[in-house]
Amino acid sequence: MFSFFVTVLVVIQVIATSGGQSVSDERNQQKACVSAGIPGVPGLPGVNGLPGRDGMKGEKGMNGENGLVGNAGRQGIKGDEGSKGIKGERGLVGDDGGKGNAGKIGPQGPQGIRGEQGTKGETGRKGEKGQAITLNWKQCVWNRVDVKDSGLIQNCNFRKHDNSSALHVAYAGTLGVYCGSQCCSRWYFTFNGNECSGPMTIEGILYGRPANDSPHRHRQIEGYCENIPAGQVTIGFNVGNCNKWTSTIYDGHTGYLSVSRIMIAEVPPSQK
Repeated sequence: MFSFFVTVLVVIQVIATSGGQSVSDERNQQKACVSAGIPGVPGLPGVNGLPGRDGMKGEKGMNGENGLVGNAGRQGIKGDEGSKGIKGERGLVGDDGGKGNAGKIGPQGPQGIRGEQGTKGETGRKGEKGQAITLNWKQCVWNRVDVKDSGLIQNCNFRKHDNSSALHVAYAGTLGVYCGSQCCSRWYFTFNGNECSGPMTIEGILYGRPANDSPHRHRQIEGYCENIPAGQVTIGFNVGNCNKWTSTIYDGHTGYLSVSRIMIAEVPPSQK
């Protein structure tokens, strides 16, 4: 439509231009030739010009406002129920459940039938008569210092009850040794004047020399002696030179400024 109006305007402009030129020319001719004859009949209108080209495309118009929301439609009719689907495959086996709580104790069952009496066993052999050894012990205590270098320090009498038992003896007190050169003192137990032979002697030694004197210190010597007959036993605590030393230059001290004691106990025989 727009192009049609443009075409009409162009045609009108051409006609107007063409007509204006003709009038102007006629006037000019009249002025030039006043003596000319009567003007002729106007010519026919010229041929219409070709249609002009389309004009440029106009700019895009602005978007219009959104329309109002329409009313909700009615709910449709419920369709027919579909056919039953195919049964699915069997699922995987689940993990084991946790351990459940312990169940209640069930009612006690009826008493069972009493079984037959078993065959009487053979009579066992009579055991050997045991040796009853009651606790039998003693201690002898004194408080003096003895600077004797050789011989008996103290005796302690003890009554032994059983031939098969053993004697546990122990000395507890202060011992020390001094000398001008190398020396060694030995303290040992005797039983009725003899050293223990079951199994070996019960003894202790102290070695000393001027650069390394043996000071007075609390010491303990103890052991078990077997194979001693029952009855009265005189247990002696003695001092002397060490067996491998022949020198008599030594100075043993027993019980320096402290209490000394001999402890004796009769005990059952040793296990084999």
